[in-house]
Amino acid sequence: MNFKDKADIYVISSCIVTGVAEKKCRAAIRQAHKINPQAKIAVIGCFSELKPKEIAKIEGVDLILGHQGKFNLLEQIEYFDSAREILVPDKPALPENRFIPSYSYGDRTRSFLKIQDGCDYYCAYCTIPLARGHSRSDTIENAVKNARKIAVAGVKEIILTGVNIGDFGKHNHENLLWLIRELDKIREIQRIRLSSIEPDLLTDEIIDFISRSDRFMPHFHIPLQSGSDKILGKMKRKYDTSLFKSRIQTLNWKLPAACIATDVIVGFPGETDEDFADTFSFLENLNISYMHVFTYSPRENTLAITMKEIVQDKVKKERSEKLHRLSENKKHYFYRMNQGAEVNVLFESGNTNGFMHGFTENYIKVKTPYKSEYINRIIRVKLEQLDEDGNYLY
Repeated sequence: MNFKDKADIYVISSCIVTGVAEKKCRAAIRQAHKINPQAKIAVIGCFSELKPKEIAKIEGVDLILGHQGKFNLLEQIEYFDSAREILVPDKPALPENRFIPSYSYGDRTRSFLKIQDGCDYYCAYCTIPLARGHSRSDTIENAVKNARKIAVAGVKEIILTGVNIGDFGKHNHENLLWLIRELDKIREIQRIRLSSIEPDLLTDEIIDFISRSDRFMPHFHIPLQSGSDKILGKMKRKYDTSLFKSRIQTLNWKLPAACIATDVIVGFPGETDEDFADTFSFLENLNISYMHVFTYSPRENTLAITMKEIVQDKVKKERSEKLHRLSENKKHYFYRMNQGAEVNVLFESGNTNGFMHGFTENYIKVKTPYKSEYINRIIRVKLEQLDEDGNYLY
């Protein structure tokens, strides 16, 4: 079902990491109400956790649940009544350090397995610790059990997710390396990917293990945020550019074909032209595949909002555009460097204008004319022809 279709109940999972994310959430609520003014609308997630009173003022909202409360969503929906009285239940009596495991199962091709939640880092710009609570994680035993359930369902690929997955197990006297070693033993799983992992938590041992694994894919997302040590310090990040560079160099050496993505924030308070030039130069000279570029937006109850050296919106936009162009160039180069390689592509079920797509081990997108028999199959492909959008054709 498409979000634009008419429904009786809409559930909107919200984000508040950036101002843009908050605006998108508000727009989604308004859109759902416009499509069906009689529909019930539930808003869950970070926005609900931090700003329930603001959400309650948006026309059409019936239910607001934070991160713990969202697990009671079905129970709460049963209490929807015909009168539009907004339900903002008290936070459930769950300890903040309780981890609630979950995994997605709607997609036949891949499943997102949550192994960790919350964060203890308290970066100067980020509201996630306020919305998601302290770092906590599943046990290795239970994560492996859920991974086996996913595998039995016929899913070919698992993505390990969390707010800060490198923190996995620290309160259970376990760690991420031990977990991936156990998951690697599950023969029914053909592919496993890590989601975003902090550079200071991506150890040599993890990189070395993945470099020797047939199941863990050579695909990494490592947030940088700034290429200026001064700005990294103001952001309260846990590393400097030297450590970040060493992580990338180790990956380049151990996994030369790996896809390496990063996150960058432009316009953080106090970022001068010189600081941005340092960031641009640092990224330009790193062997990475592409970047996700974010424009800093002030978030309430963060350290950064108290900083006075505001970067003008026009300057933020110019810096963002420069990094987006650099990212596009790096991605184009990464794809070109893989031309001629024989790879394995896991095709997905979507049909877009008669084409379906899938991804290689190192996350290169490949498209081919739609064939239902290709869905959830891993097919050997030679990367030869790029289309006008920069994707490989098969």
